[in-house]
Amino acid sequence: MASVYSVSQVNAYIKNLFQQDFALARISVKGEISNCKYHSSGHIYFTLKDKGGTLAAVMFAGQRKGLDFQLQEGQQVVVAGTVDVYERDGRYQLYAREITLDGAGDLFRRFEKLRDQLEEMGMFAPEYKQRIPKYAETVGVVTAPTGAAVRDIMNISHRRNPYVQLVLYPALVQGAEASKSIAAGIHALDQMGLDVIIVGRGGGSIEDLWAFNEEIVARAIFDCSTPVISAVGHETDVTIADYVADMRAPTPSAAAELAVFDWRQFEEDIRIYETSLIRSMERCVEKRKSLLSQYELRLKLHHPGRQLNDKRQRLADIQDRMERLIQQKIERARHKLALLSGRLSAQSPLDKISRGFGFITDEEERKIVSVDQTAPGRSFHVQLSDGKITGEVKAVEKQEAAGKI
Repeated sequence: MASVYSVSQVNAYIKNLFQQDFALARISVKGEISNCKYHSSGHIYFTLKDKGGTLAAVMFAGQRKGLDFQLQEGQQVVVAGTVDVYERDGRYQLYAREITLDGAGDLFRRFEKLRDQLEEMGMFAPEYKQRIPKYAETVGVVTAPTGAAVRDIMNISHRRNPYVQLVLYPALVQGAEASKSIAAGIHALDQMGLDVIIVGRGGGSIEDLWAFNEEIVARAIFDCSTPVISAVGHETDVTIADYVADMRAPTPSAAAELAVFDWRQFEEDIRIYETSLIRSMERCVEKRKSLLSQYELRLKLHHPGRQLNDKRQRLADIQDRMERLIQQKIERARHKLALLSGRLSAQSPLDKISRGFGFITDEEERKIVSVDQTAPGRSFHVQLSDGKITGEVKAVEKQEAAGKI
């Protein structure tokens, strides 16, 4: 029966093999930096890759003294160190002692230098960025006339809005003359009065994309009066053109999405706005109708004819009330007059005369109520109810008052 080993024993055996291999103990590996992470402990974890594969790598904090630049995605570097097995995980990785930039690394330093210079000049400042029009009708494209980039832009533009006009400037996007060709394309399209310009190409290495890192292209974009969308390479590729442009798109396809509005969505939005506007207008009309009815009612309430009728009715009511009050006063006066008349009649001599009494006066028509007011031989008059009698006093006899002792 074959021997059975534990996982730890196998990992230890493989580690020993690596340690005995002289080539792996001192090795230099060239590749592109990927998945770079600076740990809080000071260690740097990253991956070296090329077209054929990847290799995990780590540089411990103690080895970073000779590293005079910042590791970034896409850098081409040469890493000197040891390939060994991490026994716990059973995987091998490159333990870096020294990292230097490869040929593309020199380009990256040039990139950083120009980027810093242009940033210091204010060419990346947000206040110089132009707004990308929401409803562009004409879109200029500076890119290679063949390739995936222009096809993607055309396909997506036609799918989103078949009415948008695309104007292609066939430029060189790679090589020694590429930067001049791109700048000339930007200047040419800028003079056509387009709504927006897309400048870009498909992905590639830093050397392939270098034309978009040239100052002549950066200044052409900065001086362009037409809004510019930069769409160079893949999402992880960053160029000087991306910093200067009014907007950066991760890919040419994304640039087309940003530059060309969706016609179907636009029509749908218009329908929604139309429906909303109609409903809003209907609500507004109903509200105005309601207000009109209220104002009409208020106007009727304040109509002069209505007020005149109200005044007439009020005047009639007042007149009726006055007549009633006058009648009441007349009735009270009549009643009072009747009472006073009765009392006066009770005191009238004529009333007494009519009951058989007479009213006696002297020759001077003065009332005689006592025998002391006349004497024998003097004249007197007796007023009766049906006439007057004149006589002469023959004798006067005085009597004691009744009840007198």
